[in-house]
Amino acid sequence: MNRSQDFRAIARTIIDANLYMTLGTADTAGQPWVSPVYFASTGYTVFYWVSSPDARHSQNIAVRPQISVVIFDSQAPIGTGQGVYMLAAAEELPSDDLIEAIDIYSQRSQRDGASKWKAEDVQAPAVYRLYRATVLEHWTLDPTGHPDQRVPVSVS
Repeated sequence: MNRSQDFRAIARTIIDANLYMTLGTADTAGQPWVSPVYFASTGYTVFYWVSSPDARHSQNIAVRPQISVVIFDSQAPIGTGQGVYMLAAAEELPSDDLIEAIDIYSQRSQRDGASKWKAEDVQAPAVYRLYRATVLEHWTLDPTGHPDQRVPVSVS
């Protein structure tokens, strides 16, 4: 296995092992905001979550869809943590993409012990909406290099 395969395996393992990701968003003035959200993903490049459109991160996405995402194990001992860092484009899902995406989200939700989600659960007048982040770039830490050296990784 070469180094790029090692980084790919690290990134995939982290994504597969975690239930939550942290979204980094900003408002029109550039004021940052971070929010943890439960997620489901497909192909390590598309991530879904459910939020209220009134939540600060949702309002930020509506005006500035460029986001950052990090997934990590917050229980790792000091000095051993690893994460996947991502740049992505986020959006509230349009209704024509909703059926397949809510099924992906619902399957993971049920597997993790929560209830089934249906399209009407994320459409007006419901409180929540379904969001999607499409990843543009991934990084992970180089465990053999500088403690904070991020290296690009292809997860596909």
